[in-house]
Amino acid sequence: MTSDDTAPIARSLASVSALSPDQVEAVLDLLAEAARTDGQQAVSEQGRLQLRGGAREGVSHLLLSVDGELVGYAQLEDTDPVEAPAAELVVHPAHRGHGHGRALGSALLAASGKRLRVWAHGGHSAARHLSQVLGLTLFRELRQMRRPLAGLDLPEPALPEGVTVRTFVPGQDDAAWLTVNAEAFAHHPEQGSLTQHDLDARKAEPWFDPRGFFLAEREGRLVGFHWTKVHAEEGLGEVYVLGVRPEAQGSGLGKTLTLTGLRHLAAQGLPTAMLYVDADNKAAVSVYERLGFTTYETDLMYRTET
Repeated sequence: MTSDDTAPIARSLASVSALSPDQVEAVLDLLAEAARTDGQQAVSEQGRLQLRGGAREGVSHLLLSVDGELVGYAQLEDTDPVEAPAAELVVHPAHRGHGHGRALGSALLAASGKRLRVWAHGGHSAARHLSQVLGLTLFRELRQMRRPLAGLDLPEPALPEGVTVRTFVPGQDDAAWLTVNAEAFAHHPEQGSLTQHDLDARKAEPWFDPRGFFLAEREGRLVGFHWTKVHAEEGLGEVYVLGVRPEAQGSGLGKTLTLTGLRHLAAQGLPTAMLYVDADNKAAVSVYERLGFTTYETDLMYRTET
């Protein structure tokens, strides 16, 4: 979420369920320009994937234009049966300070029936100001943690008794992985609700590599996984998603899978590893800190009072 000050200006605001190819290109150009200025993406990976492929149930796109030029974008996702709709928004850096962020935020509040959660990636002061203007309060803190990989001497992972590790086979392992992911992240509104469509979208991305997608099995049953991701341009390896089935938690499998993925990323010559973790997940934060990770930056989620 990025923000601006307010000033009267003529603008048009459209809400659509699907973007045309030209609109997708315009939004991606806007996001790229904002990322160059802000230092990180204003819209998450899931949000960027949802730009393409036509309409998706519960997802809408808000396009804010001035004189026919796209200057602001917001995405609203209303798919969680319990939580309020979630949104992300961005204003082109050259058009900030004219009330466009407030206009997008107000439109999101109206579209969500004033039940809204909004991500502020990077937690910039302008986004904090906009949240106050819109009457939102801080709800969630997501940390990006990093640690160096260069010259790292990681211990050989010690697997729990009866557990073996292999790599993901696209098509063969999809259904089993979706089931375990849903169980491992039943408490997590974004990750735990991934569908086959979401998995297929990620498998179609240029970065997808099943050799870095590790599955832990016991007696042929999937009990955990560590999906790594390489950000080649940034020289980053990511602990993309790591999950353990509830029945296998507390066995040390999570740490073992983390080490397996980190060794894989280090073997590719990547200098740095990163991951995202909720600040209130004290157990996970503690594990990652013991593995040498420290907080790099923070994303904040704001919401209306409920």
